[in-house]
Amino acid sequence: MKTADAVLDPLADEDGGFDVYAKDCPARMVLNRLADKWALLIVKLLKTGPLRFNQLRREIEGVSQKALSQTLRRLERDGLVDRRVFATVPVTVEYSLTELGRTLAEAFEPLADWAHSHIREVLAAQSRYDSVSEAA
Repeated sequence: MKTADAVLDPLADEDGGFDVYAKDCPARMVLNRLADKWALLIVKLLKTGPLRFNQLRREIEGVSQKALSQTLRRLERDGLVDRRVFATVPVTVEYSLTELGRTLAEAFEPLADWAHSHIREVLAAQSRYDSVSEAA
């Protein structure tokens, strides 16, 4: 099995960094993950502390059980979320942010604040655009 360094080294540029504009840059996977609305909502909720699967599902309106499960699995694989299983009947599963996940939550906070503060302007711009497009 290849180590992470063995996989990444051939893709690094001459400075040892990565160019997200390059086709094969592994950082694009991270950007793809960040573009997933469910992932960001989960990370934002878990910032407040550990939550169980059904708590997350109740808090995030519109997410299906399948989408939540798949997103949590990807976040766990990426090292952003920890999954803890309790031997109860039925089995209880709790999710929490890892240290890496907490850094993402901190980075995401300003973006969430921006979205909340500017949603009216975005909706107004969409409405203007749609009315011009319909008239054309």
